[in-house]
Amino acid sequence: MTRRVDQWVPALHRGDAIGDSTLLMREALRSFGYVSDIYTYNQDPGVSAVAFDQWSEGAETDIVIFHYALISPMNEAFAKLRGRRVLQYHNITPPGFFLPWDTEIHKILSQGLQGLAPLAGTTTLALGDSEFNRLELERMGFARTGVLPIAIDFDRYFEPANPILKKRLADSRTNLLFVGRIAPNKRHDNLLRVLAYYKKNISTGVRLLAVGKHPRRETGVGAPIEGHYLDALIRLYSELGVEPADVVFTDGVSHDELLAYYESAHVFVSMSEHEGFGVPLVEAMLKRVPVVALGGTAVTETLGGAGVLFERPDVAEFAEAAALLAKPGPARDVILRGQDRRVQDFATKTTLGRLREIVEGL
Repeated sequence: MTRRVDQWVPALHRGDAIGDSTLLMREALRSFGYVSDIYTYNQDPGVSAVAFDQWSEGAETDIVIFHYALISPMNEAFAKLRGRRVLQYHNITPPGFFLPWDTEIHKILSQGLQGLAPLAGTTTLALGDSEFNRLELERMGFARTGVLPIAIDFDRYFEPANPILKKRLADSRTNLLFVGRIAPNKRHDNLLRVLAYYKKNISTGVRLLAVGKHPRRETGVGAPIEGHYLDALIRLYSELGVEPADVVFTDGVSHDELLAYYESAHVFVSMSEHEGFGVPLVEAMLKRVPVVALGGTAVTETLGGAGVLFERPDVAEFAEAAALLAKPGPARDVILRGQDRRVQDFATKTTLGRLREIVEGL
């Protein structure tokens, strides 16, 4: 009988890092000769997956890979399995970041962490998608752990970018890019301070491209959010003397638009204080955009010695480094060569080869 390797993910969305990785993994598992399906509660239209209530347990040698980012009824079902149980932990942002802004999200994140620890005693193998995440699992008591990075389809990043958007961004401005949802841990406030310093002390011809979904305006029950982070950022850039034309807060973008932002960027600047992996860092390296980033959490690990890394969020240092790397020259060339080497460690074939080794070892 052919062995089954199923994946569980509470919500499956195309364009989401976890969702895209799950879909890549399914196709890889099938190509390895396994029977493999994705089971979910919620999926985008046109995405092939199976409703979770249709899942049924097979042989004890079968495997379930549970993608964990938030608590759900899958927690209880996973703990009761007879077969091999693999938990892939995609990290949960420390809830404290959200306490001043969205108490419901703070509660959801707290519940997610609380729901993770009880799975330690029932999990066959717990995988972090970074060493940073693996160490968190180890601290929670998971006995057998490993690392499996998020699977990224490199080929998609060489598809055509949106030509209209590229043309609009191809003016005389230096484009500082950050990709990531508008959330307190990402520290867009410090990015705005870098922008303001750059504009005042280096060149007025600069623009921040903040590509990422906006925070929600209402809670799950329709109540208004008590403190809106994006509104606070808009107030801040006004106080800093930054004009609306100097900042682009995109909200969600299509894939061809994302490519246009990367291809229009001169430098990728990250001052995020918490990352469980860092898909945009890999994307920036793949698209040959020099990276200037605040180290710590999984950022240092993801860059692996590439890019320019700072230990503290010094606004002047970030702005000066961005200005140096934005223009052609030896410094930019050295950084790009280092990034070219590092990004190959996350190549699609490499990550999926690691998946095969893990599954065959269970």
